[in-house]
Amino acid sequence: MILRRPSQADKEAILDMMGEFEREKSVHDGGFWNADNFIYEEWLEENLQSEAGLNIPENWVPAIQLVSFNESGHALGFLHLRLRLNGRLLEKGGHIGYSIRPSERGKGYAKESLRQGLQVAKEKNIQRALVTCSTENPASRAVILANGGQLEDICNETERYWIDLE
Repeated sequence: MILRRPSQADKEAILDMMGEFEREKSVHDGGFWNADNFIYEEWLEENLQSEAGLNIPENWVPAIQLVSFNESGHALGFLHLRLRLNGRLLEKGGHIGYSIRPSERGKGYAKESLRQGLQVAKEKNIQRALVTCSTENPASRAVILANGGQLEDICNETERYWIDLE
């Protein structure tokens, strides 16, 4: 599995994955789009601007949009790396949000996606990453713990874990 920025060449694979998330009515933490008015090329441009901290919505922070793929180019999931935290992200959301498409869950991709996402965070000089999950999501908790997460607290049904990257 490889985690990387999406490109124009990935359009069909990513649209297929987005369609699966929509059909299954599955949450897609780590991937953001408006299904009613989606234009792939605009989404790519918005991702570039977000990473540069340009034209981001109020209360958002600069972030890197990453997508995981298998060796044949099949899109597996999303990972959104926030380059800094604000008050809202400190409570819920943290540095990294991620999701694996419904048909690929339970195969270890989330664990590997988070591992690779943490490496990108380290390259961006994030020394401690905050990763959160719902108290109702034992699969995500297991992924975070497998990547070295240390529980800080539980507040409003959100578990907050810190992962040292040094």
